[in-house]
Amino acid sequence: MSLWEFVVVVGSVALIASRWLPPRGRRPTALAALGVVVAGAALTLPAPRWQLLTVLAADVLVAAGWLLRRRASRRPALLGSLTCLALVAAGAGAAWALPVPEFPEPSGPSAVGTTVMQWTDPARAEPATPDPADRRTVVAQLWYPAQSVTADTPRAQYLGRTRREADTVAGAEAAYLGAPAFLLDGPTRAHSHAAFDATPAAGRFPVVLFSPGLGGVRTQNTAWAEDLASRGYVVAAVDHPYDSAAVVLADGRTVRTKVAATADAGEDARRRTGWIDVRAADLRFVLTQLGRLDKGDLAERSGTDLTGRLDTARAAATGHSIGGAAAMRAAERDPRFTAVINLDGGPDPDQGPSRQPVLALTHEIKEGADADYLALLSKILDGGSATSYRLTVPGSAHLTFTDAPLFLPPLPALTGSLGRTGSVRMTTETCAAFLDAVLRSRSEDLPAALSSHGDLVTY
Repeated sequence: MSLWEFVVVVGSVALIASRWLPPRGRRPTALAALGVVVAGAALTLPAPRWQLLTVLAADVLVAAGWLLRRRASRRPALLGSLTCLALVAAGAGAAWALPVPEFPEPSGPSAVGTTVMQWTDPARAEPATPDPADRRTVVAQLWYPAQSVTADTPRAQYLGRTRREADTVAGAEAAYLGAPAFLLDGPTRAHSHAAFDATPAAGRFPVVLFSPGLGGVRTQNTAWAEDLASRGYVVAAVDHPYDSAAVVLADGRTVRTKVAATADAGEDARRRTGWIDVRAADLRFVLTQLGRLDKGDLAERSGTDLTGRLDTARAAATGHSIGGAAAMRAAERDPRFTAVINLDGGPDPDQGPSRQPVLALTHEIKEGADADYLALLSKILDGGSATSYRLTVPGSAHLTFTDAPLFLPPLPALTGSLGRTGSVRMTTETCAAFLDAVLRSRSEDLPAALSSHGDLVTY
């Protein structure tokens, strides 16, 4: 809740309470409280959040009561006051539960820049459309170490390049989840710490490719990506068209998801394997494009010149949920990936053992289906030829490993119980420790660093 929203809530409570003050103090208190409400509301214009409108509705009812029932009996007046207080409490509670996210300050020494690129793979047909001439196109957002950024530099819009794109993406995500679009108005108002097209810092940096969850979008792990970038990595998060809830292309077209389940378990499993394969191919293609970008071979460019900055010989495939399964599949098929991070993703049953070191973060395993997923994951990691790690994080849930704790209600079954910033800190610290060890050969005691956050199994 912002300062001015808090002011409106306090003023509204005072306005409601003024009805029950002694006659001498009633009118002055009501007028003062009304002035506070009007001033606070004016400072949230031109687009107050919907939660505030609920509070203001209570103020309208109070004002109407003052005009229509100066001598109303005590019982209706009490009922009206309680109704108004319930509206204020509901609005304030919703503002607290669904806030505008505040992104944690990146922990590394570098400022962070970001840029968005769109690439078409001439070698692959688009599997989601009937026209064989359609080629597969992906959108990738890069976060990278940047030279110092002044305090007055505009920061990147969350969920998109512009507020309009953010509104489109948030609306599509809400529709995908079966929720009203207004419930996700908080994230569309947020800005992160990165600056668009900031000048890259000097040096060559390992690259970390990221695939979001099913229906997820490239920005769903922005806090994680910014923190890694501040520590000296280039993170490239991928929108998968026809899978991600909405992908806004450079020409303004919006590609909506075609992901859908059926009532047939076998068909759903077949579809899931297909989605994983497409995502894995997207990650491999993006790695190729990053190599070309590093060499200066790409004709299409953003406002950022990353020539000579991308060390694709040190590359990690990472992802959340089905994106984690896609990361494992991409690494299985492409030895250019030298590490894998799977954020709570169930691998495909046909997934082979990994040649690369893997870090798998999982939520607490309590149910039978989760146990089956854990058994499959453990079997794959145990058969790998490199040392891998599975970290089960107490107090975590499936969305703990994303930005979701920053703006969704803090319900343990939904976002875990590690707290809004605690969830982000755990995910970034564990992943950074793993990447530092396997991509930079730093000598930190990796098992000790990981086990401080949960129950660790080493394979």
